[in-house]
Amino acid sequence: MNLPSYAMKQASFPEMYERHLVGRLFQPWAEMTVEEIKLSSGDRVLDIACGTGIVARVAKERLGDHACVVGVDLSPDMLAVARAVAPGIDWREGSAGALPLREEERFDAVVCQQGLQFFPDKPAAAAQMRRALVHGGKLAVATWRSDEEVPFFRELRRVAERHLGSIADQRHSFGEPVLLEALLRDTDFHEVRSKIVSRTIRFEDGASFVRMNSMALVGMSAAAKAMHDEERKCVLETIVRESEPVLRSYSDTSGLAFQLSTNLATARG
Repeated sequence: MNLPSYAMKQASFPEMYERHLVGRLFQPWAEMTVEEIKLSSGDRVLDIACGTGIVARVAKERLGDHACVVGVDLSPDMLAVARAVAPGIDWREGSAGALPLREEERFDAVVCQQGLQFFPDKPAAAAQMRRALVHGGKLAVATWRSDEEVPFFRELRRVAERHLGSIADQRHSFGEPVLLEALLRDTDFHEVRSKIVSRTIRFEDGASFVRMNSMALVGMSAAAKAMHDEERKCVLETIVRESEPVLRSYSDTSGLAFQLSTNLATARG
């Protein structure tokens, strides 16, 4: 779950993101993605829109301490957490549309997990991914499926929309694999393939997850952007409270559990 700019500005958010979301939500997909591209000893890896760096960390674990792994993200606060957790990785602040690469720097594998849907200029970002790869290098890009296919997220969004009107959830805004494949082919990638992967996600603390998801929905709402801070906080608390029946319906004795699906596209440079 990527969060909007208003949430990212909260001093504690990157720590919350790492503590509450990464292990349960993002690490299983990171492991799946790294496995999909079949890294080999000596491969140089670039993680674009790395957040606190779970894909880069998984790659580093697979390749060893001396591997060249670089993570790039726009958020200095996210990168601060990444550096604290994994100081042995090269973390760089920069845009996917203008990657902060050194002259002639190229990678054997480029990964972008749940970032592409947020990029304002997707063709430019895809072109940068292509530029970053060695000839024949491996690319993996993951984007969540539409939340209409994720009943838990869909129901939570509808709770929020009772107070905020229609919300376009950017996290699920690039859910059609045909569009993802076309973008990569138009950027001269080869051997473009995609598949849909689904799995059950579990959280022992479902209430924390629902609160962070509610923050995301408020942040993506046009109506909330026009509110003053206190009004926005009140709306957030109302949405969290009214989401409790949804949370209960997807919880059992071990906590929250729901199905989530992603597109996973791979290609060669």
